[in-house]
Amino acid sequence: QVPVYRLDLVERWVGESETSAPPALHRIGGKRWKTLKRKTTEAIEGMAVELLQLHAERETVQGFAFSPDTLWQKEMESSFLYEDTPDQEKSTQDVKKDMESERPMDRLICGDVGFGKTEVAIRAAFKAVDNGKQVAVLVPTTILAFQHSRTFRERLKEMPVTVDYLNRFRTAKEKKDVLERLAAGKIDIIIGTHQLVNKNVQF
Repeated sequence: QVPVYRLDLVERWVGESETSAPPALHRIGGKRWKTLKRKTTEAIEGMAVELLQLHAERETVQGFAFSPDTLWQKEMESSFLYEDTPDQEKSTQDVKKDMESERPMDRLICGDVGFGKTEVAIRAAFKAVDNGKQVAVLVPTTILAFQHSRTFRERLKEMPVTVDYLNRFRTAKEKKDVLERLAAGKIDIIIGTHQLVNKNVQF
């Protein structure tokens, strides 16, 4: 039962296909309902405990403290064709402040399309490379891996930075070459889909 003032919670059920079986309905207060409710509560509590443990562990771990901005960093950022928005400038400063701290960074940048999130990511990636680190940029789709590789390359073309990408459109030979160069430290920034978390990817 849903109160009338919460009708916004009710929506039409749509299956994966026309032949999908509808979900089982349980009478509120019945045995099955109580069992399902108990199992759901236990699962949520278990997830909450895991998140708290993870957060507690992160609080005790010491991260890598990156150095303050170098001339390379300032030159790269000043070559941006557009003027930073106030939010973009604040996000960049917050991210770099996190990177310069000894605590591992745990930050999410949110913004609409075209608001400059990629530029913030490029500046953070360059800061890491400028400190002798390799950077992995994980993206959700094959197309985005290719698009971001073009954006990163274009943006950093005047800098001594090597950018490459991995996705399913690359041939086996190309993938092998990318992985070998990545393992040898010849690629500074690698952009890719979930392939980046495979065991054969060595930094």
